[in-house]
Formats: sequence, structure tokens, C-alpha cells
Amino acid sequence: MLRQVRLFFALVSVCLAVLGGPVAAQLTDRQSEYYQGWISTADRAEAVIEANRASNAALENLRSEINEYREDFNRARGANTERIQTLESQLKALGPEPEGDATEPEDIATIRAHLEEQLNSLRVPRVVSEEAYSRANGLISEIDQIIRHRQTKELLERGPSPLNPTYWAPAWVDVKEAARGLINEITENLRTDVAREQMRERGLGIFVLLVISAVLLIFGRHWSEKGGDYLRKLGGSGTGVWTFVISLLRIILPWLGVLAAVVAINLTGVLGVRGTLLLEEVPYWAGIIFFYDWIGRQVYLMGQARGFKRLSAARIKELRVYIDLLALMLILHELAILFEQIENISDSTRAVVSFPVIVATALLLLRVRHIRTNDTQPDEAEAPSAARAAGFSQLVEFLRRALFLLGIATPALAAFGYTNAAEAIVFPAVKTLVLIAALVIFQRFITQVYGWITGQGEAVWDSLFSVLVGFALAIFALPILALYWGARQTDLLEAWSRLLLGFDVGGVTISPSNFFVFVIVFLIGYGLTRMLQGGLRNSLLPKTSIDPGGQNAIVSGTGYIGIFLAALVAIMVAGFDLSSLAIVAGALSVGIGFGLQTIVSNFVSGIILLVERPISKGDWIDVNGMMGYVRDISVRSTRIETFDRTDVIVPNSDLISGVVTNYTRGNTIGRVIVPVGVAYGTDTKLVEKILGEVANAHPMVLANPAPSVVFQGFGADSLDFEIRAILRDVNWVLSVKSDMNHDINRRFAEEGIEIPFAQRDVWLRNPETLRESPPAPTSEPANEARNTPTDTAKSSPIEMTEADMPDSDGDEV
Repeated sequence: MLRQVRLFFALVSVCLAVLGGPVAAQLTDRQSEYYQGWISTADRAEAVIEANRASNAALENLRSEINEYREDFNRARGANTERIQTLESQLKALGPEPEGDATEPEDIATIRAHLEEQLNSLRVPRVVSEEAYSRANGLISEIDQIIRHRQTKELLERGPSPLNPTYWAPAWVDVKEAARGLINEITENLRTDVAREQMRERGLGIFVLLVISAVLLIFGRHWSEKGGDYLRKLGGSGTGVWTFVISLLRIILPWLGVLAAVVAINLTGVLGVRGTLLLEEVPYWAGIIFFYDWIGRQVYLMGQARGFKRLSAARIKELRVYIDLLALMLILHELAILFEQIENISDSTRAVVSFPVIVATALLLLRVRHIRTNDTQPDEAEAPSAARAAGFSQLVEFLRRALFLLGIATPALAAFGYTNAAEAIVFPAVKTLVLIAALVIFQRFITQVYGWITGQGEAVWDSLFSVLVGFALAIFALPILALYWGARQTDLLEAWSRLLLGFDVGGVTISPSNFFVFVIVFLIGYGLTRMLQGGLRNSLLPKTSIDPGGQNAIVSGTGYIGIFLAALVAIMVAGFDLSSLAIVAGALSVGIGFGLQTIVSNFVSGIILLVERPISKGDWIDVNGMMGYVRDISVRSTRIETFDRTDVIVPNSDLISGVVTNYTRGNTIGRVIVPVGVAYGTDTKLVEKILGEVANAHPMVLANPAPSVVFQGFGADSLDFEIRAILRDVNWVLSVKSDMNHDINRRFAEEGIEIPFAQRDVWLRNPETLRESPPAPTSEPANEARNTPTDTAKSSPIEMTEADMPDSDGDEV
């Protein structure tokens, strides 16, 4: 401690020497006074921690005081960061200070000294704040550790068993004394003149509040239904949105009535200390009753909805009764805690009073576990919804097993004297069960609202939105669950503060603030990029003379550049310093070179395709025997739509390194070849004339260059000709070929020109093998049937069809 004081005064003296002037001196005095207050608080905290005799409430207050100092020091640590960086850059620009006997110019030395003075004056408060922040952080950690250790010890501490009959009579006496004390306080206050005077002065206000309370309690639900009829006129009928809103009004209006009654009773001034403490908890208890009853109603509605395994009416009523009884058990538990705080009862009385509530709560949980849905198979219309609820059913099964263990374990713990442990398990379990039900209900409502707004209806249940809503609600419920199961609010705040400080990844500090800034800026940049792409695709590029493939390349390139710039700007705005990741990036590049070389090759090939454009969107290409139209070019692969209307994904590297035939590169002009054969003896000039007329008559054939007819030669069965013509659009090559064949067939029929078919001469080797001696006579019909072909062969020559002929010329059988 003495060393710290010396360090502080040394730093203050440096500040006074550097800053100078009356204003700087006053500022240093204020800093010195504040720091002396922190030193005093820190020393006191160290003494309290070392003694370890203060109560939890005192430790919490001390922790709160230290936390205020820590927040101030944390802000001071980051003060003047930009100014310090500027001064360091100025000093770096001056270069290193000469070493040895070398001297630098006087002007530069003066500037250097001035900059160093300013830099030291800014660094001193940061050094002091850093040291104080570290000390405050350590003190808070030690206080939290002491409180957690006490909580654990209290949780595992064994007290008197409530099953011991010797504790029952004193416990009953304590309860009667507490009730008698409450009644006596109220009676005595009613007799005082002060209470009567207050009631006379506030009588009108009390009467109005009681009337409002009665009206809300009696007519609140009816008004909720009337308001629902008005809301349903706004639309969304059948979505369940307004039904949910009305259900909330049914519990809010009566609760407001209870609150009005509590305020009216409090204004009378007739309640004593006990009555006031009880009355303060009534709104909370009423909220528990109304909320749990609302959960039961929503479970009923979910049980009747499609996609859920339906509960029978009797089961739903039974479940609602159990939920209401669980609410009552929670209220009795809160009342027992309040009873202990007001009356300062003994541990034995506390155990006896709490034991019936623990046992009743455990039995109710066991009864809830036995409620099952009907094991009916869903019809086809409900099959998707039933599949969607499969994960929820697994959660329900897990909860059923947990409820069984809790229902058995908690009464046993309480019976053996572990009352604190039993209470710390069974009542948080009830709250957790209800919280899970509430999360499912709110997820259903938000999804219904989204389905109503987007017009998707029930289809929204199979969308990603429903899953994301459930995930977000589960994240938001984590702090509530932590509080249910014994976490302190300060623990949650400490975890949140540490999360705000961020965590270090490879020398880069990532915190929620800069992460969200990065996400928001990137999303804005991404949206602007998509808007620019849409404007180019739909408005600007169609008005130019650029072909569709070039337009697609420009749009795709704009998207890649925009996304890269959006990420770069987001990193800069978020304040990420990626210079420390240079080594990691170098190692990653080596890994990419070895392990991801195929992906990188495809990526580079995709960039080449977009820039060089050997193929474009809409081209008719043939690659590796696959023929079709290019429908999309991305940085990794290209999608080709074949003539069978199937999509083939081709890696970009195959298009760059392989052989690709592009039928429509640059233009759609292409050639068609139509072969045809005529019989020997036909006038070849007449055939050439007819084929020329057929080619020139087709509208898709270009006149320049003119089509040609080629006499290919003398085939085995025909005189072979070919029409070779250039088409204005090669995409119509099959249609043109079909049209020409129809015209050729018609003209040849008119001119009597024969189109021959293949003919073959069949030579039989060893024909004597066909003459076999007749078989021996037999009386069996089967033998006669087998002899029939032989007799036929003898009586007439064998006739062979074209199917029996060889496949090639000159083959023999």
C-alpha cells in the first residue's frame, strides 16, 4: 500500500512538472483527490476480504462501490487514444534520436522535446488508470468468490429434519404468533386518530381506486373480448394473432385491477410493518396466478391446433389445474421466505413450514409428467406439421424424465434436512418448465405475425424464420434461467461487462460493439451492392449494345467487387487491426496452396471466364460430351442446362484447361449439313438442282454465302449428296434439318427419284447341311412337333428376312 502511494505521488509530480499552469494544477488536484478516495476504498475492501466476516449484503454494497471506480478507470484507460497515436506518428516522422556525440538541429530537438512532453502528459493518467483498473478488477473477483463460496456452503448445508415431531409444535406456535401479530398491528392502527384522519382525507381517492379495481376485475375479460372483435376487423382472421393479443388483455386488465386495490389499501395507512411487507408482494403474486393461468389457456389452444398431438379435453383441464396449483405453490414458497425475513424464525420452523410446500410441488410435477398426448397418427395434411414438431417432442420427453427425477429427489433431500438444496431444485424447475412453455408460445405468436404480414400463412412454420425466432428467444432466456438457478444479477452484469471488453483472437480484439458495427456496415454495403446490380441488370445495361453474356459478366464482377469493398469498409469502420494476422494469413495461404488448390483453381478460372469471356451466359457449348446452354457463371462453377432440361455443374477449371466447343460465341451464325442418298441411275444434275432449290427456299438459310450442294461420291447402296448451308441462327439447326428433309422427300416423290435402302446378297456355305435324314417315327406329339421344321425345310427353300442378314457387306452365314 505504501509503495502504491509513493508511485501515485511520483506520477502526480510528473504531471505537475509536465503540464504546469494553474488550470493543469487544479485538474491534477481533482485527480489526486479522486485517486485518494479510491485508495481508501481499496484498502478497506482488502481488509474486509481478509477478515471475511461481513454479510453478503455488505459485500454486495462494497462490490457496487468498487465497480463504480472500475468503470471510471476503464473509461480513463481509453482516453486520448487518437491524440496519443498522432503524437507517436509525429515522433516517428522525426526519426530516431541521434546516438553518441551526434547532435540534431536545434529546431528538430525543440519539436521532439515538445512532442515528448505532450505524450508523457497524456500517458500518465492512462498508466494510473490501468493500475487502478487492475486492482479493482481483482477486488471484485475476490468478493464474488467469497459470495459464491457462501452460497455453495448454504446450499449443501444440512439442517434439522422436518420429519422430527419435536419441531412441529414450536413451528405451529411461530405461525400463530405471526398471524396474531399481523392482526394486532392492523387493529391497533385502525384505532389511531392518524389512520382515521388519513382515511378521511384520502377517502375519495381510495373509493375511486376500489371502484376501478372492481370494474377491471369484473368486466376486464369482457372488455378484452370486445376489443378483440374490433381488432379482428383489421384483418388476419384465422392466423391466431388477435386471439393471442386478447389473451394478454385478459390477464393485464385484471392485474391492473389488483394493483389498483393494493394502492387503495396502502393509502388507508392501517397496515403495519408486517402488513405493508405482505401487501408489497401481492401484485407479484397476482401476476404469477394470472400468468400461469394464461399459460394453461395457451397450452389448450396449442393442443387444438394442427400439427400438434392433441390432448383430450379431460387431459387439458387436468393440466390447467396442475399449472394453477404450481402457481399457488410458488406463492406459498415466497410467503415462507417472507415469513422467515419478518419473524426471524428458527431453522427448524423454516424446515417444517417449507416441507409440505416442497412435497406438494414435487407431487404436482410427477402428475404433470404423466399427462401424455393421444397416440394418433396424423393424416397426410398434418404430416409436415407433425414432422416439424418431432424436435419439440424430444424436448418434452427429456423434460418428463427430468420431472421424474426431481419429483423423487427433492422430497428426499428435504426429509433428510437439506431444505435449501431441495428448494433450490424444485422451485427453479417449476419456473423453468413454465418459461419453456412461454418461449414456445411466444415463438408461435411471432411466427404467426410474420406469416400474416408476409401472406405465407401456415407455410411459415416450415421456413427458416421460425427456427431463428426460437433460437433468438432461447438466447434471451439464458439470463432468466441463470437467475432462476441461483445466479446473482451482479454475476450477469460482470459477464456482460467482460463480454463488452471483447476477446483476443490472434492479436485482434473482438467485442460485441465492433462486431455489430462490422455486421451492420457489411449488410448496408451488401444491400447497396445488390441494388446496384439490380439497376445495372434491369435498367442500364439493357439499353446498351453489350451482349447478354457481357452484361452478366459486368453484373457479376460488380457484385464481387462490391462485396469485397463492403467487407473492407466494415473492417475499417469497426476498428479491427488485422496487421497482427499477417503471419496467420501467410500460413493460411500455404494451406490453401496445398489443401485447397482445386477450389482456388476453380476460383481463378471463374475470374478468367468473367474477364476474358471465352463463354458467356446463353452460349450453346459442348464440353466433355455434354451439350447445352450456359445459364450461370459463378466463381467456382458454371451451370449448363442440357436439352433434356437438366442442369450440369461443370468446374470452371474444366472450361479453361479443357476443349470446349462454343457454337454461338460472338454470333449465332452456324452451318447445317443435310445428307441424302439416291438410287444408282438417277440423274445427278437433277438431284443437285432439286437440293439447291430446297436449300435456297428455307427462310433461315443465308443468301450470302449461298448454300451449296456437294456430290460426295458413290456409296455402297446410293449416290451420296449433301446440302451445306449457313444459317442465320444455329440454334434452329434441328428444325431447319427437319424442314429440309420434309421438302426433299416431297420433291423426290414428285420427280420419281428413289431413295434406296441397303441391300445384301446372302451366300450359304455348305448348303448340304440343311438336308438332314428324316427322324425315326414316334408316337409322341412332342417328337412330331420337333420333326415339323425338318420336313418343311425339305419341301421348300428357306426364306430369310432382313433381321437374319449380316451387319456388314460380304458377311456370310
